Amino acid sequence: MNAPPEITNVMALLLDLDGTLLDFAPTPDAVVVPPGLPKALARLERRLGGALAIVTGRPVAQIDALLPGLPAVAGEHGGAIRHTPNGPLERDDHPPVPDAWLAAAEAALTAHPGTLLERKAHGVALHFRRAPAAGPALRALAETLLAQLPSHALLAGNMVWEVRPRGIHKGHAVRALMARPPFAGRTPLFIGDDVTDEDAITAARAMGGIGLKVDEAFGTPQGVRDWLAEQATRG
Repeated sequence: MNAPPEITNVMALLLDLDGTLLDFAPTPDAVVVPPGLPKALARLERRLGGALAIVTGRPVAQIDALLPGLPAVAGEHGGAIRHTPNGPLERDDHPPVPDAWLAAAEAALTAHPGTLLERKAHGVALHFRRAPAAGPALRALAETLLAQLPSHALLAGNMVWEVRPRGIHKGHAVRALMARPPFAGRTPLFIGDDVTDEDAITAARAMGGIGLKVDEAFGTPQGVRDWLAEQATRG
């Protein structure tokens, strides 16, 4: 396992949430924010002059509920970004998933107990963590319905199939955040755990920064949290 770096005052810290900061749970709303994590993030955010952001597939409102007070958040894989604490929520101009598509997907999921459809502003997530055997069926369902939705594409996640607008991904989010203060001019450090994070890892490295996978550098989300807590005591 590669040793994680020291966080320096010229860095910008960009972090995935589920599987990186938080342990996975049976459903997205069942995750637990461990004690000490908000304090460590707040200390690092102050040390980095505000250049700390969560970059996630979740809607921004969910991040605000889980980790209130974060200055910058990129939700829905970069489809919704808030650059500053009181700034507007900026969305890319992409069409939403049609109601008829959502209704068909929800109806089909009833045949697979334990699966879950998560609606987003411009996409949808089909979760099967509580029903792993349903994964192939949900993929086939998504691909069938996507034939009617050329504006969107399918992405594999950790026990989830994500339907999202084409061209929107976490690499897009990292580049958008790094283009503005307080991130601009800093060295990006992105940490993620999943295939959905690979675009962000690539983007951070392309900008002369660091992109890390949880399993390779930290082992587990607990390893990430321990590292953040230790780094928060420095500087």
